[in-house]
Amino acid sequence: MEVENNCGGRETEAPSNVTIKGILGLLMANTDGCKQAISLGMGDPTAYSCFHTTSAAQEAVVHALHSSKFNGYSPTVGLPQTRKAVAEYLSTDLPYMLQADDVYVTAGCTQAIEIAVSILGRPGANILLPRPGFPIYGLCAAYRHVEARYFDLLPERQWEVNLRAVEDLADHNTVAMVIINPGNPCGNVYTHQHLKEIAETAKRLGIIVIADEVYGHLAFGENPFVAMGVFGSVTPVMTLGSLSKRWLVPGWRLGWLVINDPHGIFKTPKFVERLNKYCDISGGPTTFIQAAVPAIVRETTQVFFRKTINILKQNSDFCCGKIIEMDCISCPCKPQGSMAFLVKLNVSLLKDISDDIDFCFKLAKEESVVILPGTAVGLKNWLRITYAVDASYLDEALERLKSFCQRHS
Repeated sequence: MEVENNCGGRETEAPSNVTIKGILGLLMANTDGCKQAISLGMGDPTAYSCFHTTSAAQEAVVHALHSSKFNGYSPTVGLPQTRKAVAEYLSTDLPYMLQADDVYVTAGCTQAIEIAVSILGRPGANILLPRPGFPIYGLCAAYRHVEARYFDLLPERQWEVNLRAVEDLADHNTVAMVIINPGNPCGNVYTHQHLKEIAETAKRLGIIVIADEVYGHLAFGENPFVAMGVFGSVTPVMTLGSLSKRWLVPGWRLGWLVINDPHGIFKTPKFVERLNKYCDISGGPTTFIQAAVPAIVRETTQVFFRKTINILKQNSDFCCGKIIEMDCISCPCKPQGSMAFLVKLNVSLLKDISDDIDFCFKLAKEESVVILPGTAVGLKNWLRITYAVDASYLDEALERLKSFCQRHS
């Protein structure tokens, strides 16, 4: 089904039955094999040598494993010391202190998403999701029979939420709205003022905010990262995050779901019981990885974090500079954070390309470069480019992309 949006042209609804990994797998299988395949689609920085985790994290995991103390089951909500460490880590961004029992340890942020959608679901419920956005939310909602309603993000306003659309979409069956900050797939970082407006809107609507902060602190533009939990006193916030991106360890599958609700509006005994029971049936991450978390957050230096930020900023600047050289692709919003951003594709300037999906499959076939079509994240005729890549590979991939655009011009 096609719908109008605020980003120009027409688009398909954000898909609820597709995953980014699935589409990228199809694209990778379509590469011709004559050139080395380069993926600018998957946000896994560990595929490149310039991104590797800190030795403090590795040593913490080795120590926990060698101790032989963490070979058994952990509590399904997480080890007490892990919950305490995550609470203390996140509290440094807040005007109040989180408690250990505010934290639920999950198998990556994906499981945190699944738990959040599942425990909020009820007959007739709907959830408000950003478009463009991360398709796992729509997929989880579909499996839990929760209606997904999509609000637009506005590229002309640095991908801010269209709050008027949020108010128009919400009704008495709306349970939550999802905010992804720093943004995936957009590469935006919201201001303190805009996050405050989001919280005030949610309060008026009587809903909670699910704050996806898996890219928390990966901000390198003019806007510093502000945790949505800062506004937990305005409206309850459910914060989702993980070690994956900031510590460059997505395969460790260590995430969290945190209740930011200092006034106890949302975190009632009944809700806590339901959340605990859901954790009982869903399981959690490996015990020895959990056990390493206190040392990981305590011993990681700012030097490590700054190095990652510097690489991401340099790469994003390089990407934007290269995109300017391509007539059929434009960059309305320079990225300010995360590891990827969206660029707009003008298919009218291409002689034999029908849309973003056609573009990406032909690019993979002819140049062995994989880029995610915007349709996968809910926005037709846009492209998501990941810049968490070694500079040499990024340069080569963008040169191939430029040649492809010129050839099809």
